[in-house]
Amino acid sequence: MSASNDNNKSTEALQTMFQAGQAMAQNFFDMLARNHAAMQDSTGVAAPRVPMPEAGVFADMQKTFAEQHTALWSSMLARKPGEPTEPVAQPEPGDRRFASPEWQESPIFDYVRQAYLLNSGFLKQVADALPMADGRAKSRIQFLTRQYIDAMSPSNFAATNPEFIKAAIETKGESITQGVQNLLADLEKGRISMTDDAAFEVGRNLALTPGAVVYENEVMQLIQYAPLTDKVAQVPLLIVPPCINKFYIMDLQPENSLIRFIVEQGFTVFLVSWRNPRTDEGGHLTWDDYLDKGPLAALDVVRSITRVKKPNVLGFCVGGTLLTSALAVERARGVEPVSSLTLMTTLLDFADAGELGCLVDEASVTAREAAIGKGGVLKGQELANVFSFLRANDLVWQYVVGNYLKGKKPAAFDLLYWNADSTNLPGPFLTWYLRNMYLENNLRVPGKLKMLGQKIDLSKVDMPAYLMAAREDHIVPWGSAYLACNLLGGEATFVLGASGHIAGAINPASKNRRSYWVSDARPTDPDEWLEAAVEQKGSWWLHWIEWLRKFGGKAVAARGRLGSTKYEPIEPAPGRYVKERA
Repeated sequence: MSASNDNNKSTEALQTMFQAGQAMAQNFFDMLARNHAAMQDSTGVAAPRVPMPEAGVFADMQKTFAEQHTALWSSMLARKPGEPTEPVAQPEPGDRRFASPEWQESPIFDYVRQAYLLNSGFLKQVADALPMADGRAKSRIQFLTRQYIDAMSPSNFAATNPEFIKAAIETKGESITQGVQNLLADLEKGRISMTDDAAFEVGRNLALTPGAVVYENEVMQLIQYAPLTDKVAQVPLLIVPPCINKFYIMDLQPENSLIRFIVEQGFTVFLVSWRNPRTDEGGHLTWDDYLDKGPLAALDVVRSITRVKKPNVLGFCVGGTLLTSALAVERARGVEPVSSLTLMTTLLDFADAGELGCLVDEASVTAREAAIGKGGVLKGQELANVFSFLRANDLVWQYVVGNYLKGKKPAAFDLLYWNADSTNLPGPFLTWYLRNMYLENNLRVPGKLKMLGQKIDLSKVDMPAYLMAAREDHIVPWGSAYLACNLLGGEATFVLGASGHIAGAINPASKNRRSYWVSDARPTDPDEWLEAAVEQKGSWWLHWIEWLRKFGGKAVAARGRLGSTKYEPIEPAPGRYVKERA
């Protein structure tokens, strides 16, 4: 009789957990449907309906889902104290949320962990199976599904996280006290702490490559770096970093500084340091302002100081989009502007704009245009939050758990300090960029866009180009970056680095880790290129610098001074602009 009652209770518990998983899925997609239908703002642009998967497909998913929960419950019942069991559900590779042994040692928390993984897997399956013709809308649903799943992880809550309980017991509650203090401190800062902010300071132990600001305007400062070799290439290099982040990702510390590496290789380097705009000072700036007072103004100064008519140029991320646009303006004016062009993780064709692209639709862009399109700024913290939630488990929930549940202080990490040092964006600039690039993909169409009064045709940008992309980049998909080969008019060398948007690009040659892929083939399809590519061990920096030497001209004595009579140094590098906080 007792065994029968136990079996009945087990069956009831299994049914309860399965029904809870189904209810979670149904409630979530009902919520999506309501919210999606409600996404009709004052513009009158309505979002499409969210359909559920076909009945047969959904029934098969439910059947598999039920079988998995049955298997999980059976494994829990058969589990013997002190003996490990083969898990029914496993985290995806790289998921460290349940790596601590406390999750497996306790049958209760092991069950909670695996039930969550089954339920989240079911939600992802349903989202992937939605029969939606609008690919961008479907990608948005998949993105929102992932956010919901990540937020509902049992690791994020005190009652369902055994690591929280263990820390609280071992510290006699001190971890809870410290966690509350960490939370209050972060609420005051208005953001989650990812690193020890006191450990770093721009100009003290970040952005240390010696140089001077030799020009400035309301949009940017131009830095010229001091030579570190007796001889330098006659043709200088101008670097245009993204304006949505600060430039010192390229000059963190001497051992991982791309800027210092280039200077040590015997090149005269100039760099644009964008100003951090405020509503009352910079909120009016447009895309044309950034072109005219950014790369075009910088090129004029570089030419004047070095007396070289055609410098080499490098653009990173949106800095590469700005730079290429500026070169197209100069070509439309009949100028041969530069000797070579390097683009790092840059989009010119926005047909597949990665995970950011799924967040941009007509309604959202129109709303931004109404709010800040005529003036104002997008706050840097809002922009930083968007990027963080693209990798929520790594850049949000990891720190919620570590800082607040476990009461730990985050470790000092230069990259994460930079990541938290956010920048504002002028509303007119941002809304023009979102509409013409992400939403309408106008840059790739010859003559579709006018910039500074000139019709833009990327095929006229015909100097030799080196295009670098990162294989695991979630911001600039490498296949989309590859499409620039088909848009630019010159001979293109394409290189694919390992890792993601930042780690793939900032891969120090001194450590020479990871790898990159190269190929002389230039098919239209990026996957065909990858099939023919050969993997090379080490940093792509070494491959690129040898390519750049071909356009450096003859070796000349290093210049004895920074700037010129016309452009006297204003202040030491890294300058004031990069130190301005959002």
